[in-house]
Amino acid sequence: MSNEKIFIEREQIIIKEKPYMAYFIKGTIRGKDVKISIVPPMDGERKDMGGYTVFDIVFGDSNKAELVIQPFSFTDSTGKVIEGERYLAHNVDNATGEVFECNIKPARTSDRTLLNMLLKKGA
Repeated sequence: MSNEKIFIEREQIIIKEKPYMAYFIKGTIRGKDVKISIVPPMDGERKDMGGYTVFDIVFGDSNKAELVIQPFSFTDSTGKVIEGERYLAHNVDNATGEVFECNIKPARTSDRTLLNMLLKKGA
């Protein structure tokens, strides 16, 4: 992955005459422009709709937040070491310097695949 920052953006969309915010990462992979949908993490099979309130707090008055990739490692109850990465939306309040972060995930399997391709592009 390159050292170039990747940003999560948001824009207002209208669904059934109600305004909502859509969250996404834009990029170019092999000359094709892509828009990768981002959502709050799921709680089992249910979407955590409260996650959108957290998104609003992290984004604040801005329409973008930095994508941060944070490695993790833990040992499960059988002693097996589980390693991976988690994705965070990250923003700093310019007035106070306070950091705001929340977990994010690609919306669909295709979004996860595109994000992996985008992140490996600079590797």
